[in-house]
Amino acid sequence: MKQTIAVIGGDARYLELIRQLQASADITIILVGFDKLEQGFTGLKQVTIHEIDSRNLDAVILPITGTDMEGRVEPVFSEKPIYLPMDWFQKLRKSTIVFTGITNDYLTKVTKKANIKLVPLLDRDDVAIYNSIPTAEGTIMMAIEHTDFTIHSSHVMVVGFGRVGNTVANKFAALGAKVSVSATRVKDLARITEMGLTAVPLQQLAQHMENCDLLINTIPAQVIGKEELKHLPSHAVIIDLASRPGGTDFQYAKQRGIKAILAKSLPGIVAPKTAGKILADVIKQQLTVI
Repeated sequence: MKQTIAVIGGDARYLELIRQLQASADITIILVGFDKLEQGFTGLKQVTIHEIDSRNLDAVILPITGTDMEGRVEPVFSEKPIYLPMDWFQKLRKSTIVFTGITNDYLTKVTKKANIKLVPLLDRDDVAIYNSIPTAEGTIMMAIEHTDFTIHSSHVMVVGFGRVGNTVANKFAALGAKVSVSATRVKDLARITEMGLTAVPLQQLAQHMENCDLLINTIPAQVIGKEELKHLPSHAVIIDLASRPGGTDFQYAKQRGIKAILAKSLPGIVAPKTAGKILADVIKQQLTVI
């Protein structure tokens, strides 16, 4: 039985996602927000949001950023506004799955009220771990671009030892950097030590800033504050991988003359094809349970 999926907005990684889904004979794809593409998708229907009969959809794929708090979608490949009010979700069938990268109070509320399943893809362990690879590669790219020293033998501090922090620490260590990792949980500190890296309790982070050349944050809360920044050398570069607004006091970093970069959506920038395939594989997996 064919399933009908509406892909509403999306960035470069969604182009590969669409190609992957298009290869399945059991899926019909409707595109919204891709009218500016120079090369369209052969055989796929491109419509406006008002032309979709939401009652016929088995799944909806929203952009990685989802919607804003009023239901607006920000498309990359279109200038036409896309608005998804609460009643649009209520017209969906109860079996419809809504996929998004990240959710917010609005999306959570409207899907719950409509009694439909919401899947925030970036909350899934498998997606986050697979995505940590292009994220780490993108961080390496940025480190090379924004520093005047080699990664090899440089002092790198990774803040956070979650799915991204673990991979980033591994990749920089493999390049010969002297890597320290700051975390809160005792078991994480033990694992960091077992990996041959320097474990730093988060509450002691400020005391380990003096020799830091590259500071990489992965924690989505302000953990790089004035106390940490005032001990950081002026030549150091901060790459903040946490979701907006990041975990760094960017204003104070600027006052100190320290380069601090909020690096968002690295998988979609450095490896959109890989990132798109990761998303498509998980979505196809989910669709089999409809």
